[in-house]
Amino acid sequence: MSPFKPRRQTVTANVGGVLVGSAHPIVVQSMTNTDTADPASTAAQVAELAAAGSQIVRITVNNDEAAAAVPEIVQRLADQGVTVPIVGDFHYNGHLLLRKFPKTAELLAKYRINPGNVGTRHRDDNFRTIVQVAVDHQKPVRIGVNWGSLDQDLLTQMMDDNAKLAEPVEAKEVYFEAMLTSALRSAALAEEVGLRHDQILISAKISQVQDLVTVYRRLGARCDYPLHLGLTEAGLGTKGVVATTAALSIILAEGIGDTIRVSLTPRPGGSRTEEVLVAQQILQSLELRSFTPQVTSCPGCGRTTSTFFQQMAEEIQTYLRDQMPIWRASHPGVEEMKVAVMGCVVNGPGESKHANLGISLPGTFEEPKAPVYVDGKLKVTLKGDRIVGEFLEILNDYVVRTYPSSR
Repeated sequence: MSPFKPRRQTVTANVGGVLVGSAHPIVVQSMTNTDTADPASTAAQVAELAAAGSQIVRITVNNDEAAAAVPEIVQRLADQGVTVPIVGDFHYNGHLLLRKFPKTAELLAKYRINPGNVGTRHRDDNFRTIVQVAVDHQKPVRIGVNWGSLDQDLLTQMMDDNAKLAEPVEAKEVYFEAMLTSALRSAALAEEVGLRHDQILISAKISQVQDLVTVYRRLGARCDYPLHLGLTEAGLGTKGVVATTAALSIILAEGIGDTIRVSLTPRPGGSRTEEVLVAQQILQSLELRSFTPQVTSCPGCGRTTSTFFQQMAEEIQTYLRDQMPIWRASHPGVEEMKVAVMGCVVNGPGESKHANLGISLPGTFEEPKAPVYVDGKLKVTLKGDRIVGEFLEILNDYVVRTYPSSR
């Protein structure tokens, strides 16, 4: 029996043709880091993210130049056959930009609004304006509350109210409650303006793992809107990957979450697609979705002083990922395949037998031969300097035979 709790029941939101909600697979999304006012570079990065598997891509719309560029970005993508929904991220001036650039309002698949960043003196009026544009164009809205940009008037009032209590709670508890209140009040106001219940998604992001878990547990218990998960700023490299994995794994295992983003700080010159691949791997490791065949490989030890099995594991993993755009269309189901590339006799044969396709390479001082197992049975023992090529031939043959084309 799965240790995971059943998926929390939500309404279904339609984001440019991508269905988000408990009845549908958890959606992976990402965000560009290009200057949106540069339509060529932004469209190129959107296409790259979509090719990596991002089902929704968000872009910054922060000024007139960025808003004016959206139609060209969408057209450039259409010319390439890229149909991924584009979401506009609005802060401070969204109420102005969406009115000033109606074509942009029409072409965006969703608007993201941060209730803490829609102005101060006219906060509710500005929020209503954005929502009214969404109603006019029948667009869903994500109400995205962030720990670092919370509605300060609301927070101050709740802090003052808490201080007057006979037994005040800790400040962090007030922060949590303020985030939830901001999100749910804003959702209620959006519905009051005319947005349908199923056109609202909510997020409440924090950068600390345990705090994020706490907030989403409470949010999930208080509403049936689809929830977008992610740390506000996960961080760089290993820290960002581990923190995001730790946080999202707990929440997802509890059945909470309908769409996710991994907000990694990219390495200088690094590909933005890393955040997509990490999000996919989290879902695949939790067995919530499958995106690409998985390669199991041993970490190596004194029995495997040769790096050959490491190189082969990397080569096979790269080959599988490169083939997926082709296989996804011609061999449905191949993303469920499991491959094992092991480095010595200790666990090699056993792990290979548990995979759909496995090879147990010889460790240091072992006989130079590599048994290959297919669906648990020994198929052949490879020798010589063509082991990698011969194994890939067996792999390709297995894909063709096991996952026939549905066309």
